[in-house]
Amino acid sequence: MAFGALTDLSATQPPFGAVLLAAGAATRMGRRPKCLLERDGQPLIQHLVHALHMAGVAHVVVVLGHYAAQISPALQGLPVRIVQNTDPDQGQASSLHLGLRALPEHLGGVMVALADQPLITATDVADLLQAFAQRPMGTEMLVPTVAGLPGNPAVFSEHVRLDLLASGPDVGGKQWQRAHPEQLYRWPTDNDHYRQDVDSPDDLAALAAQKNVHLSWAADNP
Repeated sequence: MAFGALTDLSATQPPFGAVLLAAGAATRMGRRPKCLLERDGQPLIQHLVHALHMAGVAHVVVVLGHYAAQISPALQGLPVRIVQNTDPDQGQASSLHLGLRALPEHLGGVMVALADQPLITATDVADLLQAFAQRPMGTEMLVPTVAGLPGNPAVFSEHVRLDLLASGPDVGGKQWQRAHPEQLYRWPTDNDHYRQDVDSPDDLAALAAQKNVHLSWAADNP
């Protein structure tokens, strides 16, 4: 499946990459793959891949772990590289490292996205990339901040990627932020899409009540 890009980043800077994390066990969601929840008939993981490519992200790596066999068919035909974390219970940082190693070198930056964010659009991704391009001098990582609270996806430079890969497998984005607070740009925005994810049935109910967005697994639909 081919996507036409919303923006063309390649004309002004090296290509961007993205790591889409989808390896978790989803224990609070009854151990069912959250990224296969469907919105308007489309699994969330397809929705996120589409948004990334439409925003001009050139290279997308999807990291699978738990439920890899169930999720992989939803990625067939999409312009992504799939990497499997054979021990996802090591934690999210281990999946991040696998994804970062699978991306090509010399990128303009890396976006790390979660596969259970139902409201993220190509425009939201493009806004993040633009904010990163205009970040304050001396900062290397951008985290969207809504009402003072951090959101996702995050964006960081090639320097940060190399720094993470040179660290232990338990060092992820949060650990890097704590070690380098002066290089973190907390980008203020009122777009609550960056704060919305679905970890539990209560989150699904709240999303339906507050945003009129209804998610369900295909197997649950009549």
